Amino acid sequence: MSGEEASSSGAGSGSGGASIQYDYNSNISKHERSANHNKPPMFNGDPEMFSWWKTKMYSHIIGMDEELWDILEEGVGNLRLDEEGVALDRKAHTTEQKKLYEKHHLIRAILVAALPHKEYLKMSDKSTTKAMFTSLCSNYEGNKNVREAKATMLVHHYELFRMKEDESIETMYSRFQTLVSGLQILKKSYVASDHVNKILRSLPAKWRPKVTAIEEAKDLNTLSVEDLISSLKCHEIGLNEHEPIKKPKSIALKSRGKSSKALKALESEEESTSGDSDEDPKIV
Repeated sequence: MSGEEASSSGAGSGSGGASIQYDYNSNISKHERSANHNKPPMFNGDPEMFSWWKTKMYSHIIGMDEELWDILEEGVGNLRLDEEGVALDRKAHTTEQKKLYEKHHLIRAILVAALPHKEYLKMSDKSTTKAMFTSLCSNYEGNKNVREAKATMLVHHYELFRMKEDESIETMYSRFQTLVSGLQILKKSYVASDHVNKILRSLPAKWRPKVTAIEEAKDLNTLSVEDLISSLKCHEIGLNEHEPIKKPKSIALKSRGKSSKALKALESEEESTSGDSDEDPKIV
């Protein structure tokens, strides 16, 4: 069937003539789709986005070959490389060393492709990908002492975490997830049961009956955070339905400046007019 016949057949199918569905990927070659899929996530140089980029980078590399991430973290052993990562004795490599060297260049190319040029210049003198990545993490996450200080601060915030009185479950949980994410990045994560207990303890007093019901009906060691939040959201709908509607209070504002003077002048004029009308009319 020709392309025109196929189009006509597609247009005439269905009652009233169905619209032709166009495959927008049909003009993209498999090579191009593969290249887009293998393209590493770009880091834009924003310190606040570094942790997110690092997480995406980890998923991208592990999805390709987990040995590449091992090289990124552990280095290349006794391979001798120059400042640009080129082997000084490549021809003398064993089969295993050749394989390691090839994978090292692959992960180095991935890392360089993910960085803007100004970031690459900061670490262009590093011979191994491990040294480059360590330098990058040090610049944006700080050294070990800085990371420990950040972790201690986040643990403190976690212990003091409370839901606000006028806050919704959705908003509270969003704040909680951000806090937990920061702890995970700094390798100070908790188990699911810790999060469940923490959320229950953080709820305001009006939630106490619901908390008691959950504690009596559920095993908090196996209850997932997602199931807990779903249960709390359902209860929140009931609370909002029975909560009385608050009437807005009217607030009287005092006049100031010229407006106050104008008001006084107007009142004085009205009093004067009223006084004239109350007087007995003069008989001429």
